[in-house]
Amino acid sequence: MTTAATPAGRKGRPKGDKRERTRARLLEAARELIREVGYERTTMEAVARRAGMTSGAIYGNFRNRDELFIALGQTYWPAVKPQIPPDADLPAIMRAFAAATLAALPEREAAAVGRLTGMAYAMTHEAQRAAVHEATARSYAWGAEWLAGVGATRALPMPPHVLVRVMHALTEGLVFQRLLTPDLVPDEVFYAAFAALAGAPAKE
Repeated sequence: MTTAATPAGRKGRPKGDKRERTRARLLEAARELIREVGYERTTMEAVARRAGMTSGAIYGNFRNRDELFIALGQTYWPAVKPQIPPDADLPAIMRAFAAATLAALPEREAAAVGRLTGMAYAMTHEAQRAAVHEATARSYAWGAEWLAGVGATRALPMPPHVLVRVMHALTEGLVFQRLLTPDLVPDEVFYAAFAALAGAPAKE
């Protein structure tokens, strides 16, 4: 495998590395402030000060609060990353999604309150809600395209653009209910739910 060379800075660091570290500091500062004072009182300028940076630094990375808050959600809400063999059938694919959702639980538990707080904020602020809609639509488009590839060789229970939304709702609902009432949503519920999408019995 070959990789493209990245221009290095004077100290050997890739030039993009400084920008990534700056974004990471700003995001962590925003996360801290939101925990302390809430979304309403978290301003771009306050985040920059908390990170020890100028207003120019934060506006150079995020156009506005809506973009900053979306980046927070994308950074601190761990993605579900199933390990799927190329020749897996649909039941095996759904089982992999169940396993990956369970694997993401510990990190998601640490971020769950922030996630729910952010969702509540978006529901009452139209600009943020629009930003969430745009980001979610992009995610659905990517997921539907991937599922369409799966459907080219395996029968899907519904059209890809519908299935991606069902899987997302199923994943998020299972995660939050498990975190709220762990004993009522054991692992087998995750496997059974995804197995049902594949029209297959759940396996132990």
